[in-house]
Amino acid sequence: MITVRISFEKKNEASYISLLDLQRVMQRVLKRSGLPVWHTLGFNPHIYMTFACPLSLGQESECECVDVKTEAEAPDFAQWRTALNAIMPAGIHVTRVAPVEMKADSIAFACYRINYPAAAAAVLEQYNALETAPVEKHSKRGKKIVNLKEHIPQLSYTVLGDTVQLELCLPAAQELNLNPSLLTGFLEEKFGLPAASANILRTKFLTADRQLFV
Repeated sequence: MITVRISFEKKNEASYISLLDLQRVMQRVLKRSGLPVWHTLGFNPHIYMTFACPLSLGQESECECVDVKTEAEAPDFAQWRTALNAIMPAGIHVTRVAPVEMKADSIAFACYRINYPAAAAAVLEQYNALETAPVEKHSKRGKKIVNLKEHIPQLSYTVLGDTVQLELCLPAAQELNLNPSLLTGFLEEKFGLPAASANILRTKFLTADRQLFV
């Protein structure tokens, strides 16, 4: 049995599809596609699926992936990609279908591109001048204070017309997973820069040794 990784983009209106709804979408798309996907056994069989690092609602991504299993001995992955894209909802586009090379738990960092209106550059400079940037992080284990400056010492940005673009990589491991909304929320609370004015795009995953996760 082969484990197959379906990599896809999730943008525009699809960014507002929750993880639970995304699971339902993928179940339906895979069933409609007629692809030889393995189902779990038991009274209520369903398609085995595993998503890596669920994306926050409202954020876009170029590097989403879901793992499924197939009993096909020699899958035609190009045909899988064509079949899936033909019936995907708007905003979701399959970019790659291939056998799994790395386990999902090898993801250590998630990289993001954040766009703000150009006027935000002054606020980003104010952040750079801070010595500490404490935020409260909520998780299933409870609340904890995280100093953003330990993970984002400086915000490097580029002014592109009426937009300021910054790129950063944040921890995305089981031990520590930081969402970019912690940064946008801090900038709003500390300096009044509306978090809603930020467009957040996840661009790639990296392993602990900074290799591209595929």
